[in-house]
Amino acid sequence: MTSRPPCHLLILALAILGAGASSAGAEELTSADRLVVHKAERKLYLYHGHELLGSYRISLGLNPVGHKEREHDYRTPEGHYELAQRNTRSSYFLSILVSYPNPDDMRRARQHGWVAGGAIMLHGYPNSPSHSTAYYETTDWTNGCIALSNSDMVEVWMRTQDNTPIDILP
Repeated sequence: MTSRPPCHLLILALAILGAGASSAGAEELTSADRLVVHKAERKLYLYHGHELLGSYRISLGLNPVGHKEREHDYRTPEGHYELAQRNTRSSYFLSILVSYPNPDDMRRARQHGWVAGGAIMLHGYPNSPSHSTAYYETTDWTNGCIALSNSDMVEVWMRTQDNTPIDILP
């Protein structure tokens, strides 16, 4: 079987989701105006106003407890951020950059003489997995990112825009 670039998978997923739409006119998905991550629950929630649009199981960094303090601490940050930039060609099935580090994170890292780190993303599973799907579904395995199943990542991708706020809570 030939491997396809992630952008082709997105197009395929969009086509499949669109195929279920009624011929009388497809109802558009409601866009989220904020995301909330509860690290302890391993859940990401999408909201439009007070309406819950979706709830997704997530995996976190290898060292998930506590706020990210510096590069290579394997923690997922905690705080207020925004979705910053989309990438269809990352090493993972789709990725959306989170605006970590924010000014408070930078100040805290400087005070301790640390590098704050960066490249915190929402993303799907690796394009070249080294473990079973069950591993990715049940283990905190990222370097500090927030990982979703590929199908959940498609939905989050479709329901969000750049600059959408994301609150990451303990």
